[in-house]
Amino acid sequence: MKVVGVGLNKTGTTTLGVCLRTLGFKHISFDPAAFRLFRANDQGAVMKMVEGLESFESWPWGLLYREIDRAYPGSKFILTTRKSSETWYDSLCRHADRTGPTEYRERVYGHAMPHDHRAEHIDFYRRYNDLVRAYFADRRDQLLEVCWENGDGWPELSRFLGQPCPDLPLPHANKSRHPYVESRARLKQMALSRVVRGRGGKRGADRI
Repeated sequence: MKVVGVGLNKTGTTTLGVCLRTLGFKHISFDPAAFRLFRANDQGAVMKMVEGLESFESWPWGLLYREIDRAYPGSKFILTTRKSSETWYDSLCRHADRTGPTEYRERVYGHAMPHDHRAEHIDFYRRYNDLVRAYFADRRDQLLEVCWENGDGWPELSRFLGQPCPDLPLPHANKSRHPYVESRARLKQMALSRVVRGRGGKRGADRI
């Protein structure tokens, strides 16, 4: 069984990744090498990388939910969302202000910078989430939708994954850059409080 975060970036995917590591999964986050393979349509090579890992979030993994579902029946998928599409878009713009244009946003959203494309991005966000929900419509036991801003946290995540609920506050990420999440220093402290198996691919994660 694989556990895949399928939410778009800036929906709390980093928080999800820390939660999965804390629960002991052999996890990987954004991986530039895997994204290059995905961009080149080398699906076989990307799926080869999936074999040796247990959980995933960020790009390109979430965009491969159909392929992972077919290859690993019974896997679990987690759709992270924001309290509104407008909140998501505003967060995406602030992030882009810090990072500048990236090939990753260009490939996924069609624009290296989201500014001046508000309606297009909001439509993408809504349609993407609806496509994920529709795909799992008759298998709701395989899809969990969470919004950290609305109070979702360890109980929902642990119950869905059949794991004991940690006696820890939810390890939010990036609060130093956005008021709704905790600092990266706190993030590392939370992750180290549990035995973490495996190493996630985080190179370039700040750029997506």
